[in-house]
Amino acid sequence: MRRRDFIAFVGAAVTVGSSQARAQQPGRIYRIGSLHQGALTDPHHLAFYDELRSLGFIEGQNVASDREGYGLKLDELATHASTLAKSSVDVILCGGDVAIRAAREATTTTPIIAVTDDMVRPGFVRTLAKPGGNVTGISILATELDGKREEILVEAVPGILRVAALADPATTSSEQSQALQKLSEAQGVELSIHWAAKVDAIADAIDAAYHAQAQAINVLATPLLFNNRQIILDRVRTLRLPAIYQWPETAEEGGFTAYGPRFTQMYRQAAQLVAKVFNGTKPADIPVEQPTRFELVVNLKTARAIGHEIPAALVLRSDKVIE
Repeated sequence: MRRRDFIAFVGAAVTVGSSQARAQQPGRIYRIGSLHQGALTDPHHLAFYDELRSLGFIEGQNVASDREGYGLKLDELATHASTLAKSSVDVILCGGDVAIRAAREATTTTPIIAVTDDMVRPGFVRTLAKPGGNVTGISILATELDGKREEILVEAVPGILRVAALADPATTSSEQSQALQKLSEAQGVELSIHWAAKVDAIADAIDAAYHAQAQAINVLATPLLFNNRQIILDRVRTLRLPAIYQWPETAEEGGFTAYGPRFTQMYRQAAQLVAKVFNGTKPADIPVEQPTRFELVVNLKTARAIGHEIPAALVLRSDKVIE
């Protein structure tokens, strides 16, 4: 972050607004630090600030946001986390495992609210009910959902024999990949996992899956793959490969199909947790939340474009169909 920009961020003097907030300290500016690879203009980030606004915390009035904390590269997360830890931010909002690790290594006192695949397995919190420490947030059940998505993909492509999983080694653990292998064996399909650790490797990994004769791709949950989903959407369309994604919004953007919670809703939940911190609750006392609603979206327009017909039974069971 440029020094003059950060000084402006932490030292901004703005007018407190909204009579809706109950426990706010009059005249106080609440400062949010951010560690995200995606852009501030992404729909889920806009949803986050919209939810905060409804709770009485309004950017430009009683909230100062860290605009330098969006669109970061992986190797920039740790440096920015260190900068935030030395500042006067009231909370650090993180997306994904790498960002959470960077924040935890930078501070053990500043509250951290995170949205990621699994809060417990990597040790970010002690338990969902009692996080302990300075971290809490949203755990999206990625391991369980990755397996469910493969089941849906097998149903969407009748007679399939070979499935590929597109994964990021910074997020997908060996335990997750082994669990997916066992599930594949139980379904009678052969699974190959293709790894992409950086943006430049994503298209190559998809090409490798195609040359391995994969008949469909399960795009696993990871910030890297989500933030670069257009690369995936374009490549699988060119190769005419059916693919399933973690967020319903991706199918609405042109993906073949998707199953999971809405990403915008996860960030609205995160905003509610940030508001609790602003109102004086410690992260250690805020239980980790999980999604409660999951949507199956199928895109018949994309299916036709790649020459594939989704079975009618799956279409009828979908929560939303893109014609």
